[in-house]
Amino acid sequence: MKELLERITGIEHGFKHITDAGNTILSDSSQQPMELAKSFIIPHQPYQIRMLGTYLLGIIAAHNPEALYLLEEGISNDENWRVQEMLAKAFDDYCRTVGYKNALPKIKCWIDHENTNVKRAVTEGLRIWTGRDYFRENPAVAVTLISSNKNTTSVYLRKSIGNSLRDILEKHKEIVDAEVLQWDLNDKGLVFIRKLIYK
Repeated sequence: MKELLERITGIEHGFKHITDAGNTILSDSSQQPMELAKSFIIPHQPYQIRMLGTYLLGIIAAHNPEALYLLEEGISNDENWRVQEMLAKAFDDYCRTVGYKNALPKIKCWIDHENTNVKRAVTEGLRIWTGRDYFRENPAVAVTLISSNKNTTSVYLRKSIGNSLRDILEKHKEIVDAEVLQWDLNDKGLVFIRKLIYK
């Protein structure tokens, strides 16, 4: 384990080395992934190790409510942007495992959360939304969910909303257009998002 952690902390960029390390842990029946994940996510750990803990929690979350809770209320407060990117991936891992339709209540809960990082984990994690089961057949639901935070004051979240809607625009232009037509374009935040969608 020490060698594995030293290896990932020696790599500054990327995610594959983190997921590979997580899969190595998960494939070893002698390990206790939940306990390891909890020991990895404590604040003084290097961000790569916190990312690894986040990845493990995402895989475990479908079968362990505590893991999902730690993602929502713990990891979402981590100040490192790379950890927040891994949170988005972890939430998507959870949704994929339980099924996107089954995950809808949790998706709606997270997208309405008071923490911007939790909201963004949904918007960013499920990209490209209409490439996911359920949303592939229900693109209007995806557009409605993504757009629910359009009035955010967070530029970070606005960018994710704009990019996510632009992803959908290519195949479902009429749905995205219908949503944007309802927006008050006197609002500079909405103009910002619109520019991202149609750039």
